[in-house]
Amino acid sequence: MHLLPSAHVDTFAREHLPPADTWPELRFDLPKLQYPDRLNCGAELLDATIAALGPDRPCLRTEDGQVWSYGDLRAHTDRIARVLTEDLGVVPGNRVLLRGVTTPWLVACWLAVMKAGAVAVTVLAAQRSTELATVIEIADVRHALCDARSLDELAAVDAPGLSITPYGGQTPDDLLTLAAKTSDAPFPALATSADDVALIAFTSGTTGRPKGCLHFHRDVLAIADTFSAHVLRPTPDDVFAGTPPLGFTFGLGGLVIFPLRVGASALLLEQPSPAALPAAIARHRVSVLFTAPTAYRVLLDHADEADLSSLRRCVSAGENLPAATWHAWFDRTGLPLINGIGATELLHIFISAADADARPGVTGLPVPGFRARVIDATTGAEVPDGTPGLLAVQGPTGCRYLDDPRQRDYVRDGWNLTGDTYIRDPDGRFRYQARADDMIISAGYNIAGPEVEEALLRHPDVREAAVIGVADETRGQVVMAFVVLAEGVPADDGTAKGLQDFVKSTISAYKYPRRIEFREALPRTPTGKLQRFRLRSPDL
Repeated sequence: MHLLPSAHVDTFAREHLPPADTWPELRFDLPKLQYPDRLNCGAELLDATIAALGPDRPCLRTEDGQVWSYGDLRAHTDRIARVLTEDLGVVPGNRVLLRGVTTPWLVACWLAVMKAGAVAVTVLAAQRSTELATVIEIADVRHALCDARSLDELAAVDAPGLSITPYGGQTPDDLLTLAAKTSDAPFPALATSADDVALIAFTSGTTGRPKGCLHFHRDVLAIADTFSAHVLRPTPDDVFAGTPPLGFTFGLGGLVIFPLRVGASALLLEQPSPAALPAAIARHRVSVLFTAPTAYRVLLDHADEADLSSLRRCVSAGENLPAATWHAWFDRTGLPLINGIGATELLHIFISAADADARPGVTGLPVPGFRARVIDATTGAEVPDGTPGLLAVQGPTGCRYLDDPRQRDYVRDGWNLTGDTYIRDPDGRFRYQARADDMIISAGYNIAGPEVEEALLRHPDVREAAVIGVADETRGQVVMAFVVLAEGVPADDGTAKGLQDFVKSTISAYKYPRRIEFREALPRTPTGKLQRFRLRSPDL
């Protein structure tokens, strides 16, 4: 694989790309995907958009009515970039951890990292210190920008050499205090290579150890120039909103990359619960919505409380969209949901359908710029239409794990294998069947069962634990734990509640087992290997 000369001083990310023979085949079939050799996605999303449409357009909105223009965002971004490079010692290629709830300041930090030529590692504000420590170790992070309200868990990480700079607080070393003292001159974006690493997005594997997905500057623009440009088709007058945090690439694309690419604005909600969305949509006249099927079902319960007439494009991803939800939303709003499947490994959505192409119960067609097929899991050969098999995808983005042997599992013969079982219909549309691995997808969150098991096993009352996903009408799936208790511990509701609270305090709260069943023993092979398939009986 030939790579362009890097502009990075810290070459860690490039040195830890997977071996060239394990990369997927990358395709740049659309004219707009022919990017120049030197490309900084932060400058393209911000400076180039201002050059085309001017600095005065609204860009970022908050629930309390605050509005940043494109000019405001650039001024804040450039000041932060200058602090990064001149005060904090960040050099091109350094990994910078970003942690906080969804605010304009988090967006400005992300863009500043891009313009400075560093590598963004955006994590969830809900992640615990143990999870953060693993990310910091894998990505060799030395700098972190953290919302002052979210410092505790990050400060608890034992990471020698990690420099943490808070933002939004009142201390002299606060990032915003430092930024206010620096020059207001424009910050010249580093002339990064189009295939310099711009971000490392982490996703959980079925082993529970997260995988870092390396994405280039051109990848950031490619998801806007494929799915957004050809399926979503936003305009500069659109107002985007949604529930996914910026630590998910679903949220990063839908709330930052897509609106900025066309000069639109985004409403950033710090606490974006589905129940609160209807009022926010009505108040801010949101026209483009990104959320998971679970949220659309909750939205329907509150839809009569607010005016949703401003909506024109509603994207559903993160888990399978049931046909019943599609029909219920269409009947209530007259809008066909834009279904889609994406992956952190490919950065965003690669199969979708909108308008006349949308079909309830069907994911859709390959997004222009991508191609897909369904293959036999054993032979890798394409299977006939109507036959279940593994979904395989190629496009301008693809899986590049950070120094992880699981690269060879995700990429086979140049194709990305997403871990999903699909059927291709005779009309070329792709229909979801199930996950092909042990990942639990609950309300759009990917949850690795073994990670929850490990958390449970840390409790002194737990002797054994096994975790699976079970069907749930509201969340798609929920985490269910089968627990063997230590001798003398009562198998009652109080114990179950205590275990649930313990898991919430140990790992991200959304991963806790919503159902717990106590067992005398767990099914295992003669060699002691847990047999999860025996726990997946139909009545669960």
